[in-house]
Amino acid sequence: MNCCEKELRRNRIIDAAVFLALLAWVSAVTLELFYGQTSGDVYSDMKAYILEMQGLESGYSFPYPVFFKLAALIHLFASPEWSVALATMLLNGLGMTVTKLAFNCLILPGTEAGRAGGKASGAWRLAFRIALSLAAVSLFFISMLYPPKGMYVPGIPFRYLGVFSANPFHNATYIAARPFGILAFLWYVKLLPVYEEGGRGRDYVLFSLFLLAATMTKPSFTLVLVSAAGLLMLYRLVRFGFRNFRPTVRLGLCFVPTFLDLLYQYKGVFVAAEEGQERGLGFCFGEVWADYCYNIPLGICLAMGFPLAVLALNFRECRKDAMVRFSWLLYIVSFAEAFLLYERGFRKVDFNFSWGYMYGIFFCQFASVLLLLRVTARELARGMGACRKDSGGGLQGFWDRRGRRAAILLQWMAYLGHVVCGVAYFTDMLHGGTYY
Repeated sequence: MNCCEKELRRNRIIDAAVFLALLAWVSAVTLELFYGQTSGDVYSDMKAYILEMQGLESGYSFPYPVFFKLAALIHLFASPEWSVALATMLLNGLGMTVTKLAFNCLILPGTEAGRAGGKASGAWRLAFRIALSLAAVSLFFISMLYPPKGMYVPGIPFRYLGVFSANPFHNATYIAARPFGILAFLWYVKLLPVYEEGGRGRDYVLFSLFLLAATMTKPSFTLVLVSAAGLLMLYRLVRFGFRNFRPTVRLGLCFVPTFLDLLYQYKGVFVAAEEGQERGLGFCFGEVWADYCYNIPLGICLAMGFPLAVLALNFRECRKDAMVRFSWLLYIVSFAEAFLLYERGFRKVDFNFSWGYMYGIFFCQFASVLLLLRVTARELARGMGACRKDSGGGLQGFWDRRGRRAAILLQWMAYLGHVVCGVAYFTDMLHGGTYY
């Protein structure tokens, strides 16, 4: 093992230790919030989840068992309150771990930080790995942008309701489904460039399993992903004159287990009126959304400030990046479902299609952070002379690219704004504040 390989190994160990320390700290503070919710100190639906986990009547229908079965397993050794809180914390931590591993796999191989040798210093390589850990953890704290108390925002009566956050800390089932949603999202993006030529059978199976697990934990993400994937596959089918019919069907078969589970979960929604109660889907133009937000365009900007900045300042890169393109399609579909659809009857005021919209926000943020990390690594490598001279290498070359440097800084400031607001939002809830 040469010196470069030893350095790479040392960096991996230090990076893993730093991430585990971050994960332990975040798990501790989130567990404090989740336990506060189960004990009733902080408002949430946790009381109903505890009853469901125990097999008792909760007054709600939760036909998605993964989260509740995990809590029931922990309940063999802990109280009902601790069981549900621990299950939420573990699945939230799993989401961070999956994100960190994804960032490492998708970014490091293409940068100086992930290779042995090269011109970059060992400290820079380690710092970039740690930056990936910070980005992966911070992604689970970002929220909508909202002003300090006392500042008036036209048409926004609530900081959360109608604006929405990528991290609704008050909803444990959303948090529980997210790690499986991230895996399903990543595997679908992995299959997109190759499914028409075949692809590995293992990837099809894994995608199907991850999507089913997400559906069996909370179906909101699945409704959005299935709709977006179906539109994209249909477009490609027509574009290629149905020459890719067989591979499209092969990928479509991955959705069959999820479709069957969705039919079971929603059988109570898509039925005729029962006992005088209206059921089924309704169509509107932002009617339900407008009950909570009187300025929807501004609400969109407050929730999507960072992805919008990345899209505007890296438009060429975004067009070439399959994950960013699909994340925006996912967001557009999630917005359309929230804006146009609602559940009739007593569920109308719950605005349940907003959960899918929040997943759309999260995955747009996810893909945008990934892209910006790549762009930042590339620009820093050029600045240190680690890239070829024809791309403007050399430290002076980096400082000469003032416009690009300013654009990158602006994007990170936008992301930092979401993180700061998210931490403030989380802290307020931790001290007993309401989620809205």
